[in-house]
Amino acid sequence: MPDQTHNLIQGFLERAAAARPDKVALVCGSSRFTYAQLDGMANRLAGALRDRGVRRSDRVAIYLPNSLEAVVAIFAVLKADAAFVVVNRTMKTDKLLFILNNCQATALIADMRALAQGFDERLLAEVKSLRGIVACGKAVRSGNGLPECLDFASIQRESPAAPHPSENIDLDLACLIYTSGTTGESKGVMSDHSNVVFVTRSIVQYLKNNEQDIILNVLPLAFSYGLYQLMATFCVGGTMVLEESFAFPDLILDRLAEERVTGFAGVPTLYSMLLNLELGARDFSALRYLTNAAAGLPVEHVKRLRQTFPKADLYLMHGLTEVARTMYLPPDQADVRPDSSGIPIPGTELWIEDEHGRRLGPGEIGELVVRGRNVMRGYWNDPKLSEQRFRPGPLPGERICHTGDLFRMDEEGFFYFVSRKDDIIKSRGEKVAPREVENVLYAIQGVQDAAVIGIPDPMLGQAVKAFIVAPGGGLTEADVISHCKAHLEYFMVPRQVEFRSELPKTGSGKIRRMELR
Repeated sequence: MPDQTHNLIQGFLERAAAARPDKVALVCGSSRFTYAQLDGMANRLAGALRDRGVRRSDRVAIYLPNSLEAVVAIFAVLKADAAFVVVNRTMKTDKLLFILNNCQATALIADMRALAQGFDERLLAEVKSLRGIVACGKAVRSGNGLPECLDFASIQRESPAAPHPSENIDLDLACLIYTSGTTGESKGVMSDHSNVVFVTRSIVQYLKNNEQDIILNVLPLAFSYGLYQLMATFCVGGTMVLEESFAFPDLILDRLAEERVTGFAGVPTLYSMLLNLELGARDFSALRYLTNAAAGLPVEHVKRLRQTFPKADLYLMHGLTEVARTMYLPPDQADVRPDSSGIPIPGTELWIEDEHGRRLGPGEIGELVVRGRNVMRGYWNDPKLSEQRFRPGPLPGERICHTGDLFRMDEEGFFYFVSRKDDIIKSRGEKVAPREVENVLYAIQGVQDAAVIGIPDPMLGQAVKAFIVAPGGGLTEADVISHCKAHLEYFMVPRQVEFRSELPKTGSGKIRRMELR
């Protein structure tokens, strides 16, 4: 009988469970779970969801931290032929309500005790309207006006572990991933099974992942970058070490050493923190590669990471939720062109266009356009916005993604991020790319985080303003401006410098420029 789940995401887990049932698939804290255990747990929860009325193509919200329950929930929802919507556990009530309403969730899998802390009448009414609620952790069954819940632990004790045949095909909706909202209200990006399977296999190909890999993930599963760590691990039958967050960088370094981690995914904020820590006598000899995405890694940090982990390959990458991943820089190029985001991921095509749709050549700056199976299905319940981002491609019926990111390409075909279109600063009649200024700021000793924006100026149109986090103290505005004058053209030099204890960020570590003024 043919494998009915070959092109479905849950096939990653099911094939690994069949091939290596006793292999450790997931490490959470001091607990370890095999592929067979995870597959059985997902089958039990999928059955419970079906019993509560979850049907094909329904959306099921998952409001949990990175945890065993979150991993099981993702695959259980898929096994129930539904689509999962992982909601960042730190999300506030208003945004949670927006997502539950927007995706028209049928069921919710959540830590109800944590959820109850933010309960108000609006959220209570929304949750009560759902067909099924699964409580994880210490279940809250009733009281304080909360609705009755199924208990995750009880389901695992009492429900059958037999799988249920899937009705889905690879074109069915697999998940909604809500953008982190750095430029406005979150949008639910629709990913079908073929999108996720394609991206996963492309990532696995260029990272050379295999079943011996032990991948440490500290990124939220609610975000594309974190989610694909899980998918890639299970695709090759490796082991994932799952941490709730990167709030404690010293503990991350401990886990890297203790678990003999081979692959680690980070973001600029995290790498900035790690580079300011003492590595001590920890043994990182198993570390095979590091990756960076979500935002560009400053050139200074690229150099320092190469010095700190000289035996590990460094993959610089670019992506956005609408396509998951666009490009990667082969590790042998990290020292040669550390400011490049790389080349297209396997199986995709990239080019740069001007505002008239004309393809641009080397050295010219324009919008990055993506063609491939990584181009997602559009925005949930927003056809107008979908038409703006996902436009007709070269073939009839095909859609390509206009990213909103400005890039240039060199003569050898390597791409270089310039700026988000909306972030370009127009000062003194010149265009200033924030990243170019930020790269110079990060080269100043003691700078942990930096961001640059344009502020209104009656003479200049916009003036460049820099925001800096420098925990050590001692750095002054005059120091920063003097350094910038020595390394930047005059129109790029910040007119104002503001020091802060921290910068506003999304859950995935991106700086929220729109909140800086």
